[in-house]
Amino acid sequence: MKIAILGGGISGTALARMLAADGHRVTVLEAAARPGGLCRSRKYGEFTFDEAGGHILFSKDKKALDWQLDRCGGEAGTMRVERNTKIRWHDRWVPYPFENGVGHLTQDAIVACMKGYIDAHVERRLGVPCPPNFRDWIHWRMGAGFAEHFMVPYNEKIWKCDLATMASGWVAGRVPEAPIDDVLRSALGQATQGYTHQSIFWFPKHGGFESMVRGTVEQGGFDLQCGVRVKSVRKDGAKFSVDGESFDLVVNTVPLPQIEGAIEGIPAEIRADIRAMVPISLINVMIGVKLDEPMPPLSWIYLPFADQGPTNRVTYYSNYSPNNAPAGHGSFLAEVTYRGKLVPDAAWMEHVLKGLARAGILRREQVVLAEWCDNTFAYIDQNLEFAARVGRVRSWFDQSGYITFGRFGRYEYHNSDQCVARAMEVHAHIREIAASGAPARPAFR
Repeated sequence: MKIAILGGGISGTALARMLAADGHRVTVLEAAARPGGLCRSRKYGEFTFDEAGGHILFSKDKKALDWQLDRCGGEAGTMRVERNTKIRWHDRWVPYPFENGVGHLTQDAIVACMKGYIDAHVERRLGVPCPPNFRDWIHWRMGAGFAEHFMVPYNEKIWKCDLATMASGWVAGRVPEAPIDDVLRSALGQATQGYTHQSIFWFPKHGGFESMVRGTVEQGGFDLQCGVRVKSVRKDGAKFSVDGESFDLVVNTVPLPQIEGAIEGIPAEIRADIRAMVPISLINVMIGVKLDEPMPPLSWIYLPFADQGPTNRVTYYSNYSPNNAPAGHGSFLAEVTYRGKLVPDAAWMEHVLKGLARAGILRREQVVLAEWCDNTFAYIDQNLEFAARVGRVRSWFDQSGYITFGRFGRYEYHNSDQCVARAMEVHAHIREIAASGAPARPAFR
């Protein structure tokens, strides 16, 4: 088959490599000057940074993880890293997740958190149902103390909205519940460990996270065309036309709001739904520092409070690979989310750096490099209307003959490993199409 894939991020390039291995003629059309999407990296002198914040090579899906590691050169091309994540809670370092670090708080905060957690636990045992909005879900799952001391301020900092306007359904599969025994032990000062599924992760030794995409493209067997902004996509009988060229199949991985104007035949009400799915954007501040002592052995940290500046998460990026910074230096990625428009200037950058200094992350005089990268499509706005809206959009595409997937191609809150796993699903579906001549079912069940 002759197949067009719109978008050259990890979703599009992974699928293209899989399809090319089956002998299909695959063309990937990417609007940017190089592939990678949210997985791109960049260099400043001897510093390497990831453009969209800190990524890791990890998956609960061994097949997807092995595929990613292979693209990065396997064991020889990657660093094996023990995860060490903390929350900067005022002047204290609290282990993450917060409920497993409660014993590190002040005594008053421990009492408030444990009372709320036990109250919430009892209410759920008595059958109080899961609330529909995220703010109430936090109180229902975590209790009033955890909500006040971390969950609400941190999530307001990320999502930039009243949490009552967000749906609760999106967290069900992303936030595992800590056993109450572990939380009680933590409150008594005993060490407990949460989220053990990420206790070990991997990272490319050289080139940042984009090396995974480069390893996907190299000898991938497909035609990659960069700097191509698709203007017209339409059904043409049993085939498809992309800017006048005929294809047997079109797969989209481009953010839907960026591509829907080019796709002919989308009903007006579906276009309205797509245009209403406005993303939450991310400024990633890339910071290089001159070290007079080694970096603390941290992976990433969370900053929930306003006096810590606008940053919500900091990645200790040079701890992922020593090749991310020159000798005698270290590097950080500081993530700042926003809605609408944010154009950083020197004063804003200074605000970020001084906030990190107040939080005890760095000293201002250490900073030798501070650059930023804007990522318009970073997080999915999980508002109360989102589930119904995206359901209508997915349903239309699933019946249209087009296939669309990817973090913003299908609006699934997926990390890179989940995008690779989705590419494997699409690959299997296209094998069915090639064998039968027509899809027996939509690509996604």
